Amino acid sequence: MNFKQYDSRVDFKRFKEILGILVKYEFIDIVKKTGLEHGFSRIIRSKNLLEELDATDPERIRLVFEELGTTFIKFGQILSTRPDIVGIDIANELVRLQDNVPPDSFKLIKKEIEGELNSPLNEIFLEFNEIPVATASIAQVHQAKLKDGTLVAVKIQRPNIIEKIKKDIGIMRFLGGLLEQRISNLKYYNISGVIDEFERAIIKELDFELEARSMEKFRSNFENNNKIYVPKNYPNYSSIKILTMEFVDGVKITEVPQSDVIADGKTLAKIGAECYFRQIFKYGFFHGDPHPGNLLVKNNNVICFIDFGIIGHLDMDFVNNLAELFVFIFKYDINGIINQMLYMEIIDDTVDIQSLKYDLIDLLDEYYGAGIQNLGGFINQFSTPDLMEKYTIKLPKDFMLLGKVLSTLDDIGLELDPNFNLIAVIEPLIKKLLTKRLNPMNILNYETEYLFEFQHIAKDLPRTISQTLIKAKKGEIGIDMKLESLDKFSIKLDKMVDRISIALIISSLIVGSSLILQSGRGIPIPQLGFSTIGSIIFIIATILALVLIINILRR
Repeated sequence: MNFKQYDSRVDFKRFKEILGILVKYEFIDIVKKTGLEHGFSRIIRSKNLLEELDATDPERIRLVFEELGTTFIKFGQILSTRPDIVGIDIANELVRLQDNVPPDSFKLIKKEIEGELNSPLNEIFLEFNEIPVATASIAQVHQAKLKDGTLVAVKIQRPNIIEKIKKDIGIMRFLGGLLEQRISNLKYYNISGVIDEFERAIIKELDFELEARSMEKFRSNFENNNKIYVPKNYPNYSSIKILTMEFVDGVKITEVPQSDVIADGKTLAKIGAECYFRQIFKYGFFHGDPHPGNLLVKNNNVICFIDFGIIGHLDMDFVNNLAELFVFIFKYDINGIINQMLYMEIIDDTVDIQSLKYDLIDLLDEYYGAGIQNLGGFINQFSTPDLMEKYTIKLPKDFMLLGKVLSTLDDIGLELDPNFNLIAVIEPLIKKLLTKRLNPMNILNYETEYLFEFQHIAKDLPRTISQTLIKAKKGEIGIDMKLESLDKFSIKLDKMVDRISIALIISSLIVGSSLILQSGRGIPIPQLGFSTIGSIIFIIATILALVLIINILRR
């Protein structure tokens, strides 16, 4: 079968390789569901399954991504932050993805640097170590010295990596489109949207100038904190594919106990937790990949953040409301959690509240002891596909990244201090933040955006009032009202008015007949001495009253 009848834009050789690896790890069902097994039956038959493959589905998915290389490793790392799409088990497994990629030759790296910086390597650097100190799927890092003797780390993007990633993304789109067409349940997960999100994320990660700006922003946020350090960036020796920064002589945060660095694990865990509290709740801008290799420790409990390729952003209004939501979670206040979620529009008022209560109770019980034990785990479980679909939960994109970050902090903290509790550190800080925010004196400290808003209102108010008065004078102001089921409402209103009218008539007849009976006027009834007219009116009023009462009781 001619491959071009599927999609002429897809790289045929790479496509065959991907299908072969899927079959190798026993994902033949996926190939069949795409409808491609007939066109590629020869390729599929030629691929031997791994003998005695004793691995779970999540493990096999991770192995597939690792063998497929850069693009799929990065895709898996993105999916590890999206338990709402892949489920908590697969997300946890994808966290373990490793970039087991051999370094590119120094010859290629030298050519890349000279092409980007427009100078021979020996004119840029005094020394340049040909052996990389770190390698990853999209870049490798070399130690070097500038002409003034400054020791630097040079991060170089792998040659032709962008072209390779574009090819793989094209294949992802093709396969994702086929799966969405043939498996109706997958439409909910919006595979094409996830691939779009991945493409945007990896394009950002490939832009080293953007990473340099993130470093500088992070540095400015913590410039007065002597326990948090960010390497200095050297823009004159950097480009979109080259990032030259200060070389940090530190050790991985989890290797501190075995190193000569003078630092205390318990103190480091607390500093790291407080630092992330400030990143999230003060700035809504946080380092999104805090694995041990990106957190280096220097003497005297100084934590150095490196690799700013993945950055999380949260809207500050959402962050302020999130702090309140966390307080309800800490207190195990189910009604408070639900009310806050409604206020934040995470769920809407059509949701089955009773069912949601039971699910939240089950979820909290899983992570609750004397208090909530693992906030990141709770967020990840709350973001699973089942709950997201069941309650039509709407969350910001980076909320799931936040869950992964908090889980990683928990793990690192426990390695440093067996008694570490992330919640015990950040709960009082969140309460302090909310108390400060609720202080009435804060009205004097409006942010610039609110001052501008008030200025605009004050500026436009006289003109708005003038225009409104002119329209009122001309009779051009009207009120539009929308009443649903107006006919039914009108009929009910008519019935109500009729009943009130009849009741008033009956009351009037009773009062009138009573006056006539008392006056003795009209033709008297000899036996009783009552007026005939008064008696007849009274009888009519009584009958009408009985009819009205019976009618009301019936309805």
